[in-house]
Amino acid sequence: MASPPEDALLLFLVLGALLLESLVAFNGDLARARAAQILALAEKKGGKIPLGIGHASIAGCLLFTGNFAESVLHFNQALALYDPVELRPLVTRFSSDPRVMALCYRSIALWALGYPKAALAGTEQALSEAREIGHVATLMQAMEGASLTQLISCDYAAAQEQTNQLVALAEEKGSISWKATGVLRRAGLLALTGKPSDAVGIFTSVIPAYRSIGTTIYFPMHLSLLARVCGELGRLDDAWGYIGEAITTVETTKETWYEAELHRTAGEIALMSPERDTAKAETYFERALAVARAQQAKSWELRTAMSMARLWRDQGKRDEARELLAPIYGWFTEGFDTLDLKQAKALLDELA
Repeated sequence: MASPPEDALLLFLVLGALLLESLVAFNGDLARARAAQILALAEKKGGKIPLGIGHASIAGCLLFTGNFAESVLHFNQALALYDPVELRPLVTRFSSDPRVMALCYRSIALWALGYPKAALAGTEQALSEAREIGHVATLMQAMEGASLTQLISCDYAAAQEQTNQLVALAEEKGSISWKATGVLRRAGLLALTGKPSDAVGIFTSVIPAYRSIGTTIYFPMHLSLLARVCGELGRLDDAWGYIGEAITTVETTKETWYEAELHRTAGEIALMSPERDTAKAETYFERALAVARAQQAKSWELRTAMSMARLWRDQGKRDEARELLAPIYGWFTEGFDTLDLKQAKALLDELA
């Protein structure tokens, strides 16, 4: 007797579950190997659904290991292969809608590459389609992905709205893991909007719980934000401990999408100390710039260039500061109403 057509996807679902395991307890090398296995199998088998799964799988791994441009190419291929007639009825088998997820996580890569307007538009499209589908798991994952793009692009009002909706929906549906994810995102917002004490309280209570169940994805970002607020509160030993752990985590797990921001944050912490260690700060900023350039991550590069330019301005090196920042700012073609680009423009005007 012939197998039912949907059984052809069983191996992909099993391999996908193994891939998810290596992403949740992040292991970049293992995740990329498993994703490559899925893509190779898809290419051998052929067909829109297997190939779409294969490209989406490798795209996610490339994103979180800092290969932003390559990840966008694979996300685009996954989106081009998506057929709603074939795939939307299978959404419960995939745990979430593949198109919505591709739109969400491609937005993170687009932001990093220097296209903030396109990134934020992608999150809106993902959220709209998730609500249209009406699948709760898809919607919660879309809210999480959208709030992350909004957070890193400094669209704090939108990120707060999405985070509040995620926590409320997770509570309604009894999803402990999605609620914890939303609470951590809320802590990140508190850290970035001038409420360091509140952020520390959440981070230090939720991170150990996450660690205890083996969930480590986003740890470098969470630890970096925790280090930042500890520095702002004058707890510099704690700040250096957390940023050191974040950098070690990146080296161990290869979750490098946030690596440039880790080193930039370390540089800012060096400037928070009473002795204001400018040499140490400059070393960290140089490292952050090198990482961002290697990843073609123009948004991370711009943010670090502003940190370096402010340091050089304060040292009287205004020409050097302007020469560093101006070409990076001049590269951008969109998103001039976003916070980073507005701050960069204001700093350049000051340095003129």
